Amino acid sequence: MEKRLNIAETEPAGYKAMMALEGYLAGSQLTKTHKELIKIRASQINGCAFCIDMHTKDALKNGETNQRIFLLNAWRETDLFSAEEKAILAITEEMTLIHQHGLSDASYQQALQFFDKNYIAQIIMAVVTINAWNRIAISTQLEVPR
Repeated sequence: MEKRLNIAETEPAGYKAMMALEGYLAGSQLTKTHKELIKIRASQINGCAFCIDMHTKDALKNGETNQRIFLLNAWRETDLFSAEEKAILAITEEMTLIHQHGLSDASYQQALQFFDKNYIAQIIMAVVTINAWNRIAISTQLEVPR
């Protein structure tokens, strides 16, 4: 791959703004498991190898299982994910694939069964943030560390 610009070096103010979103998410109520499921699933959809690599490693460090990571792209077909996690994954997919129909009323209502509006807002912000990181990583051709 062609070596491209480094956002952190070229536009440090923009990178700092992205890191501020990460700081916000670090202080949010979202569990580590929820954050990593969001990050991995959105990155799978977007085809961001750099982010998939990073967040699967982070998830494993936080106690996630290999099996759940292997089956994450087929989460609807397994009972390895809780109803709450499935609600988060539905939001993640619908927001990441926003051009299809966006966040549906059904998925939003499902989330309200498990989470308050603040937690849902934090889920939405986590999805927005990882989608932005995916776009930065793919556009700048960040390489997966070997």
